Amino acid sequence: MITHMYFIRHGEAMSAVDGFVGDGGLSPLGILQAQRLRDRLAATKEIAADILIASTFPRALQTAQIIAPALGLPLQLDDEIQELRPGEAEGLPIEIFWERFGKPNYETMPFRPIAPAGESWAQFMLRVRTALDRIVRVHEGKTIVLVCHGGVIDGSFHSFFHMDEWELPPTRFSTRNTAITHWKKESEGNTRERWQLIKHNDGFHLQDIGTPTRIPWEQLSTQPASDADRPSIPVPTTKYEEEK
Repeated sequence: MITHMYFIRHGEAMSAVDGFVGDGGLSPLGILQAQRLRDRLAATKEIAADILIASTFPRALQTAQIIAPALGLPLQLDDEIQELRPGEAEGLPIEIFWERFGKPNYETMPFRPIAPAGESWAQFMLRVRTALDRIVRVHEGKTIVLVCHGGVIDGSFHSFFHMDEWELPPTRFSTRNTAITHWKKESEGNTRERWQLIKHNDGFHLQDIGTPTRIPWEQLSTQPASDADRPSIPVPTTKYEEEK
C-alpha cells in the first residue's frame, strides 16, 4: 500500500510584507502565487489527490480555496496543522514583539513559549508530528494534499526522518511560498515506517511572475521522462539490512 503526502506552503502573507506577527491573510503577490500554482495543477494533473486538507489560519485557508478547483476536491479544515501559535504576540509589529517578549531562541530554549498563551518550539513539533501521524493513519493508502505552513513542512522532516523534536535541526529547509513538497510511503507490514522524499521546494510555477511569458504547462508531461529510470538502491550496510 502506497501513501503520498503533498505539502503546499501558503502564498506570501501580509504579515511578511508589513512586518508583524501572525497572519492578515494573503498579500496581492500571495494571491498571484496561489493562482499560478492553481493553473499549473489544473493543466498538468500532476497531483491525483484523494484528500485536500488546509490549516485554518487565513493565509493557508485562502491558498487552499484558490487551488481547490484544480484538484476537484472538497476542502477539509484542520486546526492541528496551523503554524506555531503566537499567543499574545499575534498582530504585534516584530520590533514590539521582541521588545515585549524577547527574541525566540529555539536552539537554546526549545521549551519556552514565544509569548503568553503561545507555543514553544517543542510543543509545536509535538503537535505537528501528532497531527501528521493521525492524518496518515486515517488516510492510509491515499494521496493527501496539505495546504499549510513552513513550520509544518519542517515538522514533516522531523517526523518522517525520525529526528528529535526537542532540538532544532542543524539544517534549515526554508520552504518557498506555494512550493510543493512530496513524500511517499510504502507500507511494510509491522516494520518501521519508511518515507521517501520525492521532492522539496518545487516552486517552478513562480518563475513566470513578472515576465511577459507564461509557462506552457499544458504542453509539459506530468512526470519528466527521466523518471522512468529506476532510482539507485542503497547497498545494505548492516546485518539487519542484509537479512531483509
